[in-house]
Amino acid sequence: MNRFVLSLLILLALTTSCAQKEEEGAIPVPVFDEKPEYVDFYWTAWSQAKDHIKEQPGLVQPRYMDEGFWDDAIWIWDSEFMVLFCKYAPKQYPGIETLDNFYYTLHENAGSPLSVWHPDNPPFFAWVESDYYKFTGDKDHIKTLLTETRFLQKHFEFFNTMNHDTTFPFKISNDGVRIEYKGIGYNWQRWQSGMDNTPRVREMPLFWVDAISQQALSALYISRLARVAGDSATEEEYKAKYEDLKEKVNTYYWDEKDGCYYDLREGDLSRTHILTPASFWPMLAEIPSQEQAERMVRFALQDNKIGGPLPWASVSRDDEQFDPDGDYWRGSIWLPTTYMAIKALEKYGFFEEADRTAQATLEHMWQTYAQYEPHTIWECYSPTKAEPASKNIRNQRVKEVKADFCGWSALGPISLFIENVLGFYDVVAPSATVRWNLHQTCRHGIQKLSFGKITADILYDNGQVTVVSNKPYTLYVNGEEHAIRKGKNCFAAQPAPEGQTSSAE
Repeated sequence: MNRFVLSLLILLALTTSCAQKEEEGAIPVPVFDEKPEYVDFYWTAWSQAKDHIKEQPGLVQPRYMDEGFWDDAIWIWDSEFMVLFCKYAPKQYPGIETLDNFYYTLHENAGSPLSVWHPDNPPFFAWVESDYYKFTGDKDHIKTLLTETRFLQKHFEFFNTMNHDTTFPFKISNDGVRIEYKGIGYNWQRWQSGMDNTPRVREMPLFWVDAISQQALSALYISRLARVAGDSATEEEYKAKYEDLKEKVNTYYWDEKDGCYYDLREGDLSRTHILTPASFWPMLAEIPSQEQAERMVRFALQDNKIGGPLPWASVSRDDEQFDPDGDYWRGSIWLPTTYMAIKALEKYGFFEEADRTAQATLEHMWQTYAQYEPHTIWECYSPTKAEPASKNIRNQRVKEVKADFCGWSALGPISLFIENVLGFYDVVAPSATVRWNLHQTCRHGIQKLSFGKITADILYDNGQVTVVSNKPYTLYVNGEEHAIRKGKNCFAAQPAPEGQTSSAE
């Protein structure tokens, strides 16, 4: 090799290294000595997500996160879930900006050069906006949403008033609108719910437990965000809407025998007893009592239900239509519903179950990445082995799921890794607090964690926590409060014993 070529290669390596350091400087840097491969996987997810930042002239927000499916469409529930990992790098990844392409298109007649799949997708913008606000502390954005544009309130009412005759001045999915509110629930359909071939459809027509619970979730968070915006009238109005929906879900959708929420058959209002992760939307919406939640966790997380070594199968393993290879929503493990259900567990203090199932999911994704070719992150995963999901077509197993799906599958290597494996489960910029479920025993932590105007390094090693911060904040370690000063801080701490609910305060 001559000197000129060698010099070019060295220059290229230095340029690549500098670019990587610049990007890492703006994104949290995880540390996990027990499984450094998770750290590598984390950066793979960010790299694949970067490839899905698209530019589309004519959109309200031309620079947006693409879900990784079709270039000529935007998807509501994909985009909502993508915000929940983009929050860790808001300057690089336009997660929250992407939502404007739905707000203005659906509620301001802004039009769209891309078709919207589907206008009646799951409506949980308010939960996502609240989670993002916790990271940024951007109160002006919340005030704009709640008191000026009123997009969150408009979308709540929009979901109630759409029906099969609804038309739009822009292209939508070929399937059209397939939702109708009927007092005690929503007559919905599979594509609109996002769970395309779910076994739930064998009992249609249905009142879908996820639809009404997502509306309750929205009402709950609109009320909470209205308090942030100083809009007491909206706060009280949506608190009342939430209580009404909560009562309906508990009255009609709760099954006392199983201790679980199910869809309702529209004809006689009987419950279907088809168990999927959708049954956890009521828990995320804080609808069950603590006793109900405990019963639900005991029931649903059994090995023959949707728990087990590879948890969060998309239908119960004892269901007649469960497919051991996944067949899309007939058993596959999906990151959006997995992430939702894990966050639901945290709402009721089930941190051991949340962290255990999160790490099992991440390990499953990693093993698939390492063992299966092409080595990538998939749309959904087999519920029985380290492979992407597949289905039977003419007596042949076919892999039809999408590769490079970051997209919402980045929730595993990024969000579940940070929040549940490393344990930084609650970060709140407005109150300058971080809550850490310290449960790993190896050297681990996170560097360059940014929330609001604070940037911090937090590291555990051999009985000691070291924190370096540019500003003061409060760090709770397994419920114990520590006042973090600007600069370097050190104190003793121990991981919670295995199996304990270490994050209870």
